[in-house]
Amino acid sequence: MTHSQRSTAAARARWERLLSGDAPILADGAMGTMLFASGLQFGDPPEVWNLTQPDVIRRIHRGYLEAGARILLTNTFGGNRHRLSLTGHENRVAEFNRTAAILLRAEVDAHGGDALVAGDIGPSGLIMAPLGTLERDDAVSAFEEQARELIAGGVDLIWIETMSDLAEITAAVEAVRRASADIPIIATMTFDTRGHTMMGVKPEAAVAALAAVGVDAMGGNCGNGPDEIVPVIERMHAAAPGVTLVAKSNVGMPQLVDTRAVYLADAATMAGWASRMQAAGARIVGACCGSTPEHLAAMAGVLGVAGDSTAG
Repeated sequence: MTHSQRSTAAARARWERLLSGDAPILADGAMGTMLFASGLQFGDPPEVWNLTQPDVIRRIHRGYLEAGARILLTNTFGGNRHRLSLTGHENRVAEFNRTAAILLRAEVDAHGGDALVAGDIGPSGLIMAPLGTLERDDAVSAFEEQARELIAGGVDLIWIETMSDLAEITAAVEAVRRASADIPIIATMTFDTRGHTMMGVKPEAAVAALAAVGVDAMGGNCGNGPDEIVPVIERMHAAAPGVTLVAKSNVGMPQLVDTRAVYLADAATMAGWASRMQAAGARIVGACCGSTPEHLAAMAGVLGVAGDSTAG
């Protein structure tokens, strides 16, 4: 067995231990929201901060760990070469992704090592052919490059998120499987258009397609708020009651205040929705855009998985 195979086998074991009980599992909250609050400027790639502001990245992760999160995502949402090319950083996939994984692993280990490090893969930023210009082989190649670097950095699993096209999300799953046959995969789509994704995918079609390609957990993230994700999870659970489902919504719709998006849903509101997400069938519950450690701590309390607000 190679070192890589041993590493992914250990990651699989950690994933199975996390799922072994019946308790809900809290995933983390927004990275971008916290980065903007820390000074990131609109249009700047967040992944650069893995190198230039590592202490800030670790502090954000720490906040979510202390709130009770057991799955945390690396700061690599836009870390594929296509999206990075928009800012001239397409040749820095390796350093951005490996460093992000190392930073999160260091913070998890400093907090006791019980949480899982999830390598975050977001959309390519392009539209898949035939509607767009991104051919499947190119999509798979780009996602595989990112996945390999995240795995080399030591992640426990890969989390593919905020996808709207079944062709793109299945290309990403194929890419991860090329990088590793065994590492756990979570895959979530964004149902922000009247119960469908922007590309017209229904929750039932999403859960069927993702189950068919063998992902370990699936569901919805981002979108227009928790009130929209609950019926998505209900429909997924009805269509495939045996799968592990994920609900990780925005904290409502933002309002523009002084040229910045401001999310007005408070922690208590998100805590109430967390219970409804769990009741709808979600085993893994977290939050997306607009959320903070305060939101996550309130959600943790309601779900009975409260963290240690005094942890270092």
